[in-house]
Amino acid sequence: MGLLGTGLVLPFTLYYGLRLAGAEPWVALVLGGFAPLLRVLITTVRAHRLDRLGAFTLTVLVLNTAVGLITTDARLLMALGSWLTALLGTWLLISLCSRRPVLFEATVALMPAEAAARWQHDWQHNTVFRRIFQAMTAGWGIAFLIGAITRVAMSYTLPVDVVPAASAGLLLLLLTLVVQATKAYGRRHLGQTPTTVPARKAPPTPSEPGP
Repeated sequence: MGLLGTGLVLPFTLYYGLRLAGAEPWVALVLGGFAPLLRVLITTVRAHRLDRLGAFTLTVLVLNTAVGLITTDARLLMALGSWLTALLGTWLLISLCSRRPVLFEATVALMPAEAAARWQHDWQHNTVFRRIFQAMTAGWGIAFLIGAITRVAMSYTLPVDVVPAASAGLLLLLLTLVVQATKAYGRRHLGQTPTTVPARKAPPTPSEPGP
């Protein structure tokens, strides 16, 4: 998921890179937030449109960067950074009440046109396919909320430079468990593994959108 790379992996990488270069923790945190913001802006300009997911991501990154400019307390910045994860988790759960979960829309937006059309068809006509995405969306939402709560606790109990790695590792572990559980559910109820099922017979699991 693009948002995961933008909001988690990129700031994590930049933080430790800047710390190795000698930057103070709060400086590394603030500068680490600029890169994802620029990436979203560039992607939006190139695509000439701003969809619902892009608007959400851009808004949160702007607010998160603004907060980082008003304090030099690294622990406070790390704790406040969890609100991005909490908002995302809440949004994912709320989207279950909409016509299509945001996770489905985000995944389809990254797929080739033919595969995206097949998934749109499967969403409308395949109950198992819908349940897979609904379960994964709920799992991701809960994982993000757990990650947010845990990050706040870590921010005030662990060494400053340990917090980004520990919180990112926990979140990736939770999301991996959700993806694997959803894949197992899909294989069980679709009858075959996604890689061996022809496209016209059954859709792939949400975690494997294909090329």
